[in-house]
Amino acid sequence: MGQLFLRLQAPFAAFRGMQAGVYRNTAPTIPPSAALGLLLNLAGIEMRDPRPGVTTLIRPDVPCLRLAIGALSLEEPNVAVLYQQLHSYPVGSSGKEWKPRAQGCKYWIAPVRREVLVCLRVLVGAETEDEALLGRIQRGLRGELDEPRYGLPFAGDNNFLFDRIDVLPAPEPAHWYTPVQPGEPPRRGACRLTVGIDRTDNSRTTVALVAPLREAVAEPPPEAWIATPRPA
Repeated sequence: MGQLFLRLQAPFAAFRGMQAGVYRNTAPTIPPSAALGLLLNLAGIEMRDPRPGVTTLIRPDVPCLRLAIGALSLEEPNVAVLYQQLHSYPVGSSGKEWKPRAQGCKYWIAPVRREVLVCLRVLVGAETEDEALLGRIQRGLRGELDEPRYGLPFAGDNNFLFDRIDVLPAPEPAHWYTPVQPGEPPRRGACRLTVGIDRTDNSRTTVALVAPLREAVAEPPPEAWIATPRPA
């Protein structure tokens, strides 16, 4: 079983699940679903299903990895809130009287507040029997892959890019996120992180209730490894 550990660093990041409304929150760290997308992007592996449809789906044969997420500090990242005017097309006939005046532009404007992570520093461990895939990820980071790659690696929001993505020779001490078990006492920092996303039926999106370990350890404990987007 091959392993690969990366240290990610970004000045700003945002990892939002499916949500609507005037307040859009973010997960406190990169979820396994986003970490998988990042790793496959680095490897030049397309996640998007090429079959046409109303929604861009995820390929059913996307490679599966066991991932571990670790925070380098329990005090970071910080959460900031941005105020933004959201321009969109309304559902139904709301605001239709404004449509002619917009001259074809989006005419529904609503104020929203969005959370943003500041100073993201996180470790991502990947584990798989397909060691060639781990090699592709490293070659992609070095710019050695010949095939084109879709877009740039970004920190959850395509406006936020990583400062650094470093391959580690060995895992560093980190507060690894591990599942919160039924009946377990409350743990500080508990959150829900998306594991596998179903874009046609959000009720089938898989989520893990996890919390960071209070003490930093180098090796992720066995329970920190989460099969993403589904068991292999």
